[in-house]
Amino acid sequence: MKNCVRIALPKGRLYDSGTALLARAGIEIAPADGSRKLVFPDRDGRFEFIPLKPVDIPVYVESGTIDAGIVGSDILREVEADVYEPVDLGIGKCRLVLAAASGLALPAAGSLRVATKYPRTTERFFRGKQLHVHIVKLDGSVEIAPLLGLADAIVDLVETGRTLRENGMRVIEDVASVSAKLIVNRTAMKTKSVDVRHLITQLDTVVYENPGQQD
Repeated sequence: MKNCVRIALPKGRLYDSGTALLARAGIEIAPADGSRKLVFPDRDGRFEFIPLKPVDIPVYVESGTIDAGIVGSDILREVEADVYEPVDLGIGKCRLVLAAASGLALPAAGSLRVATKYPRTTERFFRGKQLHVHIVKLDGSVEIAPLLGLADAIVDLVETGRTLRENGMRVIEDVASVSAKLIVNRTAMKTKSVDVRHLITQLDTVVYENPGQQD
């Protein structure tokens, strides 16, 4: 399978919806059959799939080590990868928001501390408002940062907002809408154009012509 298209799948919340979408497009991943293999073929032998941490997928695809991948637009905007984004898959929809503790006024912009997993995106957001803030980069749960006094506000993903409400927080403003994208390496778009474009067409058909089962 040396010349097949290699596709990265995101571990975590997008894995099941991503593989389900591929199956609806006629691309079924062969079962792992209990092995510890890191690379799995599809049933027709046209593709190879590699599950990866979402944050690593743009790095692999941009480098050309992997030809294509499924990844959230939140990560794409954060890492600013130089890749094609031919299809918005319409799955994994949520929002990136600015949130803070309910009932508390935020300090002035110059002294505002914002905790987030998305420092670049957050910096761009406030720069667009011509505001300077102190950004605290975190890799784990950010909701607790204001409760412990590490930050005044957070920028993080929300789906329903339930976690924020349970932690006594409110959404102040939307930063960006988020959904999963198909991304493709720029060289692979040329060297494997037939298979890559066929993949894009298959996904396009499901996403745009038959969207009823999207989440």
